[in-house]
Amino acid sequence: MSKELIRLKDVTQVFDGETVLKDVNIYFNDSEFLTLLGPSGCGKTTMLRIIGGFQTPTSGDVFFDGVRINDVPPYRRQVNTVFQKYALFPHLNVYDNVAFGLRIPKEAPDGSREKIKLSKEEIDRRVREMLEVVSLKGFEHRSIASLSGGQQQRVAIARALVNRPKVLLLDEPLGALDMRLRKDMQQELKRIQQRLGITFINVTHDQEEALAMSDTVVVINEGVIQQIGTPEDIYNEPKNAFVADFIGESNIVDGIMRADRVVEIFNRRFTCLDSGFEKDEPVDVVIRPEDVDIVSEAEGQLRGVVTSVTFKGVHYDTIVDFYGFKWLIQTTDYCPVDSHIGIKIDPDGFHVMKKSKYSGMFGDYSSYSEEYDEINDPTILDEEEAEGAEDED
Repeated sequence: MSKELIRLKDVTQVFDGETVLKDVNIYFNDSEFLTLLGPSGCGKTTMLRIIGGFQTPTSGDVFFDGVRINDVPPYRRQVNTVFQKYALFPHLNVYDNVAFGLRIPKEAPDGSREKIKLSKEEIDRRVREMLEVVSLKGFEHRSIASLSGGQQQRVAIARALVNRPKVLLLDEPLGALDMRLRKDMQQELKRIQQRLGITFINVTHDQEEALAMSDTVVVINEGVIQQIGTPEDIYNEPKNAFVADFIGESNIVDGIMRADRVVEIFNRRFTCLDSGFEKDEPVDVVIRPEDVDIVSEAEGQLRGVVTSVTFKGVHYDTIVDFYGFKWLIQTTDYCPVDSHIGIKIDPDGFHVMKKSKYSGMFGDYSSYSEEYDEINDPTILDEEEAEGAEDED
């Protein structure tokens, strides 16, 4: 059974009168890869900074191994951080970058003024051991400038881990990498975490990254935790419309729970697997694009008209208008624009959620289509460009 390592209790953070985190209660287990996921400005990086000691919460407490650490400075916490900008020393080679922190005398654990300094042999052993962990054995004498982005990131990770922290904080660590390298490094980070068996807390706004690497995902919005769970739970059982929309693609429609395992949308009743709602309770219904089968109009449970088709390699992103509400369907079947189709959805293709403050805000792909049309309309001038043109005149 996993041991609790870090706990945030009733943590609130306010900047200039604006609440960035609100009454956050969460714990982090030892040897866990956990990701804080959410849009820009949601409070995830602030939470990471509070754990690292770079920010003191306005109210609430931070515990490490059961001990309150609100007033403990970063260098005395058993935590290290890797930022999006790796901040490597360009004048030092790979070996010296990783060894840098080990060469600084440390305070004795008993609190005395005596400084502890590692021997050259111990430093060398640790550096070479860590370079092997991050797959950079043989790169000891390479300059930082000669390394690729992924290699530089692994140097930064080795430098953070060589001091043997109990927790590694990762603040958007893959943000500066291209897509292919990001995918490779996702697997590399997970491999390193599993080999070392320490806690990794990762911050990202990339849902695919969160699902691919994490044991646990924490979805945050507007300074409030929306849901905590495994990647599978977060994707298959979202708690509200925000989570359903932010994690993957979703069609989210208004429904009525007529009875256990019977939901009504578009004035038609469907069998689902959900229960525990009040009779005739208004609900949000999530239908993932991959859970919809396209059939002929005569066979369809619902009938609609195709308004847009985009080839994505493995499948087509097909936008279909159902009674004025546009759905995204991901299918290997090509259906041309303006074709009339039917759809079928199996009972396990519906996920029913309680109404929330996010109800009605997501799920209709007509808004996406309008934004895309604007981007590709050369007659639409950006507001900032228009203002700039006026200033020049």
